[in-house]
Amino acid sequence: MSDTAYPAFGHLLRFWRKVRGMSQEALALNLQSSTRHISFLENGKARPSEALVEAIAQSLQLGERDSSYLRLAAGYLARSQAVDFEAPEFNWLRKATLFSLKAMDPYPAVLMDRYGRLLMVNRSWVAFYKEVVSAEELVEVKNHFEFLFRRPSEGAAQESWRHKLAMILMYAQQEALLTDDPIYHGMVRELAAHPGVPDDWAQIASQLKPMASYRVQQRYKGKLLSLFNVSLNVGAVGPASYVSEPRLAINTLYPEDEALDLGDALDSDLSHPLLFY
Repeated sequence: MSDTAYPAFGHLLRFWRKVRGMSQEALALNLQSSTRHISFLENGKARPSEALVEAIAQSLQLGERDSSYLRLAAGYLARSQAVDFEAPEFNWLRKATLFSLKAMDPYPAVLMDRYGRLLMVNRSWVAFYKEVVSAEELVEVKNHFEFLFRRPSEGAAQESWRHKLAMILMYAQQEALLTDDPIYHGMVRELAAHPGVPDDWAQIASQLKPMASYRVQQRYKGKLLSLFNVSLNVGAVGPASYVSEPRLAINTLYPEDEALDLGDALDSDLSHPLLFY
């Protein structure tokens, strides 16, 4: 190991060993290893195998978030298990995100999982898009990314739309290659075959900076609006938020024109299978 390399794994290992009140000798005994090897790991003089990282995480009784940090520090991809957002143990999270979506009114907002699958929408999202697509089409919208792949509004900038498609595809492609997740692989195949996707989408995306916010254009009530599309992560704090489940995001549209009122339609009768208030 280079003298200038930061032994992040060793620091995390020492931290958690002390949190658990475990000596190097006790940890070595649990792992059927040697105290000398544990010392080398903590001092950055040795790199653990993937199996050893897993064994250490189990011995130190680390949950998914903290195991993810340990794996990342050792140079291994974090592992996460898909969770059921509707499970009883996530009742608190559903309630908290519902409060967040309600607070976004009068701006259109959705809650989605890492695959872009919609979990919740707010009243403004229903009110806004019922002016864009039919009520029947809106009910059938299941995936935020697929919805964004619709043809842009008449008069909207084609280049910015193609850039948006390229960035979404780049996200799905790199997740697919990193995790070998069949869902991501399927997303890439389906989205790349969508009409309007440029053949050189990867080259386009490679020249663009990934942003949590970007401009979009959408025709609404006969006017072409310029909007900010903003995504906020919902999950663990820190780097582990990108690898620990549940990986959720709230996506919101804000009008670039601050004087524009999008709340005039909220008093109408609004309904959608994913609208829960």
